[in-house]
Amino acid sequence: MPDPASSPLPKDDVAAIDELREVYVRLCNELKKIIVGQQKVVEQLAICLFARGHALLMGVPGLAKTLLISRLAETMSLSFSRIQFTPDLMPMDITGTDILQELPGGKRSFEFAKGPVFANIVLADEINRAPSKTQAAMLEAMQEHRVTVAGRTYTLDSPFFVLATQNPIEQEGTYPLPEAQLDRFMFMIGVDYPSREEEVAIARSTTGLTLPRLEHVLDGPKVLAFQDLVRRVPVPDHVYEFAVDLVRRTRPNGGEAPSWLKPLVSWGAGPRAVQYLILGAKARAALQGSYMVRLEDVTEVADPVLRHRVMTTFTAESEGVTSRDLTKRLVDELSTAA
Repeated sequence: MPDPASSPLPKDDVAAIDELREVYVRLCNELKKIIVGQQKVVEQLAICLFARGHALLMGVPGLAKTLLISRLAETMSLSFSRIQFTPDLMPMDITGTDILQELPGGKRSFEFAKGPVFANIVLADEINRAPSKTQAAMLEAMQEHRVTVAGRTYTLDSPFFVLATQNPIEQEGTYPLPEAQLDRFMFMIGVDYPSREEEVAIARSTTGLTLPRLEHVLDGPKVLAFQDLVRRVPVPDHVYEFAVDLVRRTRPNGGEAPSWLKPLVSWGAGPRAVQYLILGAKARAALQGSYMVRLEDVTEVADPVLRHRVMTTFTAESEGVTSRDLTKRLVDELSTAA
């Protein structure tokens, strides 16, 4: 465990990080009552939450992506809404719309009816089953924490956290997410099949009469306080430089990219990736009870930050090389050089 006396943080922040670590352990223990395995997924969701980011969960149907998100919301005293994305979903179904209301005296007036995006935690379920126009309705909400309807702007409540699930785009009835919207997600989290032992445990725990109820672990003010705390976690200069060097090496037209990468990548990650690497590393450090960001915090969040920001070429696809493979190789090379 890190030594509190060696931390550059004030004593109050050191105590707050210790509290955050305890809250995170309780959160994981609550989710284990329902969710079998998926510890890495839970950790990455928590990192996004406390770093003020949004998360996109990728996996085939039936891997409990929706269940995990709904149960995560259950552990917090926050408003929650679910949007089931379908091909006929309209933008107003997300943001809300003006409705004509009858007033006393026979008069009529338009009144804004808030859509499901007006919640602290929004589950965008199967987000890639809706066309691009509807997907784009989430952009302003995710980036600016507000929506604009009929020329009027409405501010969303804080904290605001979008958790989206996505089916593999090869499946029937799916639309690729626009690159601009993909970039708004801090993490793309891969949800894999459980192990055999986990699948046996799932069968035992989910086929009984009832599922256990989860206790509240967090409320809105505490989430906001922890989000501010994460921003104050110190980062050494060499960690900033590592994050910048890693992102710059993903750009095939830049001078820093290794020669082996250039034929495999059409374009690399932008500056937002550096921001999310640092913020993710700060949140992970705090969740681990550390009072300063280390290189391993950056390397641990590199995959979910970069996997949807590094676009591979046809050459890479034909050779079976994915953005995750490229990210891992870049991280290994840069870590060795460091």
